[in-house]
Amino acid sequence: MVATIQRKLNDSAAARWTALVLIALMMFFGYMFVDVMSPLKSLVESARGWDSSTFGTYASSEYFLNVFVFFLIFAGIILDKMGIRFTGLLSASLMVLGATIKLVGISDWFQTTEFCAWLNSWWVAFPGSAKMASLGFMIFGCGCEMAGTTVSKSIAKWFEGKEMALAMGLEMAIARLGVFAVMWLAPMISKQFDQSIVAPVAFCTVLLIIGLLCFTVFVFMDRKLDRQLIAAGELKEEKSSDEEFHIRDLGAIFRSKMFWLVALLCVLYYSAIFPFQRYAPNFLEVTLGIDAESAARLFSCFPILAMILTPFLGALLDFKGKGATMLMVGAVIMICCHLSFAFLLPLFPSKWLALLLVVTLGVSFSLVPAALWPSVPKIIDSKILGSAYCLIFWIQNIGLCLFPMLFGFALKYFNAGRTEGMPYDYTRPMLIFVACGVLAMLLGLWLKAEDRKKKYGLELPNIKK
Repeated sequence: MVATIQRKLNDSAAARWTALVLIALMMFFGYMFVDVMSPLKSLVESARGWDSSTFGTYASSEYFLNVFVFFLIFAGIILDKMGIRFTGLLSASLMVLGATIKLVGISDWFQTTEFCAWLNSWWVAFPGSAKMASLGFMIFGCGCEMAGTTVSKSIAKWFEGKEMALAMGLEMAIARLGVFAVMWLAPMISKQFDQSIVAPVAFCTVLLIIGLLCFTVFVFMDRKLDRQLIAAGELKEEKSSDEEFHIRDLGAIFRSKMFWLVALLCVLYYSAIFPFQRYAPNFLEVTLGIDAESAARLFSCFPILAMILTPFLGALLDFKGKGATMLMVGAVIMICCHLSFAFLLPLFPSKWLALLLVVTLGVSFSLVPAALWPSVPKIIDSKILGSAYCLIFWIQNIGLCLFPMLFGFALKYFNAGRTEGMPYDYTRPMLIFVACGVLAMLLGLWLKAEDRKKKYGLELPNIKK
């Protein structure tokens, strides 16, 4: 008697790639909101009385609750306990809520309220608008980082044994398209509404609501997949005590040397990229002597090669491997780019040189994440994978919280004699990012050596023939 082969939803290429698009759109809109204020730095400072230190603290606030209230650790537990559907809807809802609070905080109406006056009455160096915007950004950051881990686990589920690295690469490419889009759209929308800082934020908030609806559609697809997996005997309705996640399982993560190597490499690498994104438009503005809109458009090219290369690099990892090597090469490229930004570009302030450096940094941004995230399932058991991703994100968030503040303070310190209207000198503060790159490269070498010794398979292809 011939057994009937049951075809599941993720066996259909159209279905699993549709699922990918739905969850990637949520992250695309999230990335747009993250950087919507970056090209408006000068405008925000003049309109709301912020300075570079205030802007740096605001940028860091995205990660405050994730780091100091340990939200991401709880998020990992929620993800492994409640599953990707519940966690994804929760994270998307938090993004919308946080975005709405931030929108209120920077609005003209809020500046006239008694609550804003009260916020202005304490910690006077940090305006009430910045306090309210930071609160919203904190809540948004909880949702955005939780969404990132949920998306990673969702892809691992839908693309297991298939094009996992390619799928993760495409998701990252789509998400980074958000950076490109917002660097163009934010100044344009602001200009259309009489140099408004509110209009671009409102636009991105509406997009986040659309992202929530996209994930809702994915929820129905994932529920159908689970029913099929149960029918096929590949998933149990109720897990046994051995299969179920327990808090004590976190110990296995913390005891893993490979986990710490990946996590530390992650925090160092991302701390040299995302905080720089917050300041890059203003850096290009003052270094090249161009207007804020032109600077934002120039930096918008940052993710272009990353968007193009990441899917190809994902496919390379699926079929050929070499993940650990890619991590090291990406770190080296990043070091060279930040050194050139610090010393070469001020000596030769050319738009073409700036464009070359921005695009090359984007190459680094494609190499490292494309290799990093698909490597985690190779070193961590699937039942605690959500917690592992969240712990990595939590450690990453420590850097992303501290480094914008550190860079903002360094920028203010090394420009102590600056008067209003004078350009900032970014040279010495940029060395912070160079140091991160050097340490990331050294960890990449260590990771490769450990993989060679313990045979985790980081250099091996994902698709098993």
